[in-house]
Amino acid sequence: MQVKVVNRSAYGLPQYETASAAGLDVRADISESIVLPPLGRALVPTGLYVELPEGCEMQVRPRSGLAARRGITVLNSPGTVDPDYRGEIKVILVNLSDQDFELVPGERIAQLVVSRFERIAWEPVDELSETGRGAGGFGSTGVK
Repeated sequence: MQVKVVNRSAYGLPQYETASAAGLDVRADISESIVLPPLGRALVPTGLYVELPEGCEMQVRPRSGLAARRGITVLNSPGTVDPDYRGEIKVILVNLSDQDFELVPGERIAQLVVSRFERIAWEPVDELSETGRGAGGFGSTGVK
């Protein structure tokens, strides 16, 4: 799939880090470090602008290494870039650790995954079909 992109960042285009990776690593396009205190958040620019094909979205997801080692994640995970959005892609990072985190220029901060989506039409009904799970909610399918 081809995706049009304008790169106004100081870095190359996001890329897949392995041959089977689903996400493209995106970098912080900042000129100076940003310190995120515990529970602090920042809207981090990427310098990227995209034109997605109709019927596609771009999800902005956390990087597992930053989350596991440093407690840094994407606050609205996954963030969604709609196909009609033309502004700069920015990432809302939050520090869920108990220590300051220094975000340096060019650091890989998130991953971008492009997916197809379907638009729905609601069909109002009085009842839904029955399943084995039924209305069982959170944790209802776990081992008892």
